Amino acid sequence: VMPLRFLVLIIFMVWGHNKLAAQNDTLIMNSGHFLVGEIKDYDEGVVSIETAFSDSDFQVEWGKVKEFSTQESFLIITTKGKRYFGTLASDKDDPSNVIINDTTQGVIVEKTEDIVYFKQIEDTFWSRADLSMSLGFTKTKANNTTQLSINVKTGYLSSNLKADIYFAAIRNLQTADDITTESFRTEGGLGLLYFFYEDWFSVTRADLLQSSEQLLNIRAITKAGVGRYVLKTNRMNLGMAAGVAWNYEDYDELDNNGDRNSAEGFLAAEYIIFNLGDLDLNTKLIAYPSFTESGRFRTDFDFNVKYEFAFDLFFKIGYTLNYDNRPVDGGSSSDYVIITAIGWEL
Repeated sequence: VMPLRFLVLIIFMVWGHNKLAAQNDTLIMNSGHFLVGEIKDYDEGVVSIETAFSDSDFQVEWGKVKEFSTQESFLIITTKGKRYFGTLASDKDDPSNVIINDTTQGVIVEKTEDIVYFKQIEDTFWSRADLSMSLGFTKTKANNTTQLSINVKTGYLSSNLKADIYFAAIRNLQTADDITTESFRTEGGLGLLYFFYEDWFSVTRADLLQSSEQLLNIRAITKAGVGRYVLKTNRMNLGMAAGVAWNYEDYDELDNNGDRNSAEGFLAAEYIIFNLGDLDLNTKLIAYPSFTESGRFRTDFDFNVKYEFAFDLFFKIGYTLNYDNRPVDGGSSSDYVIITAIGWEL
């Protein structure tokens, strides 16, 4: 019978071999230090790597990396919008170059500074998905007010496809003289981007909005168009899109205008700044000129700042504005919300 200590030793050796085999990506820093582990992704100027001795992933600034190598396959995007799928590593003869072993195009050489994004992608669905959640609660005794906010967003990414689903809600209850009044705002939607040529993409979205401020029971917008990332660097992205939309609106029963349906165009721009330490800034503006209601013009505006802590925690400040130059009777032309929240990101 095999002694117990030898059995334990064999199990330990097999486990250790498998563990090391799964963690043989390498980052060599400008200081000469190096990290060995599993590189997860590079996004917004930061490389994430998991090592055998860390409880959480290391976040390393891309500018401090001298050389690197990977063993798994990654989705890789360049400043010119070129998209590859395969392994990548620094050129040992010239670290300013990256050698990409694309699964379909073979060996390709790109400048290191031109690589703006890469993420490890496996065949499983969950390896391509991400999730972000935040929750806020406020209770004020002075005016007997309770407020609850929730924000959930999930996404999916493949070599040529990017999808997202989001939901955000705010409920505000105020009691005075035994009468409780409620104000609310709810947003949700799903979208699909398909990259058909470098930085050019088609976009299809469906978005919903409820707003007590605008007497809006529901606004459902379905839109389709074409867009392009006109600027993409290691510090910022600027994307623009244009297309057509169909807008269905159902207002509060106190309104005498009934439902409103209209065909619209849309012009959208999104500007993202990152690699500012632990800060991220995101601004998005969408304009909706109406084709069927002469002179009507709507806009949606978002501005978000996020600060990341350890253990994937973050603090976020967000501002959202919806404007309609022709509101219904009794409704406001604008509705805005300011949110501060602490959340966790997977």
